[in-house]
Amino acid sequence: MMNPQAITTEAALEDLLSEPYPEDIEFARTLDGDILVLGAGGKMGPTLVRRICRASGAANEPWNVYAVSRFSTAGVREKLEAFGAQTIAADLLDEAQLAALPDCPNIIFMAGMKFGATGQKPLTWAMNTCLPGRVAERFPHSRITAFSTGNVYPLVSPDSGGCQETDPPGPVGEYAQSCLGRERILQYFSQRNNTPVCLLRLNYAVEARYGVLPDIALRVYHKEPVSLDTGYVNVIWQGDANSVAFRSLDLCGSPAEVLNLTGPEILSVRSIAEGFGERFGKSPKFTGKERPTALLNIAGRCHQLYGPPRVSVEEVMDLIVHWITINGKMLDKPTKFEVRDGKF
Repeated sequence: MMNPQAITTEAALEDLLSEPYPEDIEFARTLDGDILVLGAGGKMGPTLVRRICRASGAANEPWNVYAVSRFSTAGVREKLEAFGAQTIAADLLDEAQLAALPDCPNIIFMAGMKFGATGQKPLTWAMNTCLPGRVAERFPHSRITAFSTGNVYPLVSPDSGGCQETDPPGPVGEYAQSCLGRERILQYFSQRNNTPVCLLRLNYAVEARYGVLPDIALRVYHKEPVSLDTGYVNVIWQGDANSVAFRSLDLCGSPAEVLNLTGPEILSVRSIAEGFGERFGKSPKFTGKERPTALLNIAGRCHQLYGPPRVSVEEVMDLIVHWITINGKMLDKPTKFEVRDGKF
């Protein structure tokens, strides 16, 4: 069980997020070589890289963990190096810089663009669709786990339970369309070159500083209205999501495998806000009303393969309340989970 009161600093929070599970350590013993994490400087990358470094250390495995990013956020590169990763500053859209990356048998592809996509559509397609093809051409013999998104699915009724991996896609807006493009390009190269690939359709990873749950909690805390336009969501603790991302390297195949990655519950936004209201001692305010559809995933296959999430929604909510109450640092990157037209 998580003890929220013990998490009083970012260092403690990141230590919690990156603590490897026994399954991570055991999986580290099975790896056949180095790992290259592309796009390691984002919201999830640093704790994923640290989890891998800690798992490899606990397994006493000597392979290298390379973390690649433009490192536009101050301090991230130094933090990753302190974790034991070898960092490489690179613009992955630059062919020469991509070609100069070390050959690695295991790749986790996290690079992409979401926020600001509406105003920078060409760059969005370059990052989300063109770049994956270049990576696949550069590393035809590597295993590639690539982050995708549940946004490739259509909005569905909560009564349906959500979308399964076998359901047809129905992306709304150019961001989601470009992410489906990422999948199709990687599927093509997986078939052409027999490259083992796994596509992770994630929605939504949460921790104390970022995610759908902190977005709702902050609105309740500051007595701002919570939008009900998208009235239902799936979430998963970021530590659980990172554990699956690491271990999913063993699922990579040709043709490419697809795996939904989220928690087991369909959560009501109204109920979440009310739960935060009870914890804060504040009555939540609402705007809009629940629509009949939402972006929802069924992750039963993921839970069968890698086990159910270890950290419950209630535990995450307790941590978020504690973090906000002690004025913990937020990443200040709203998820815009309520957006229904795909314009991010």
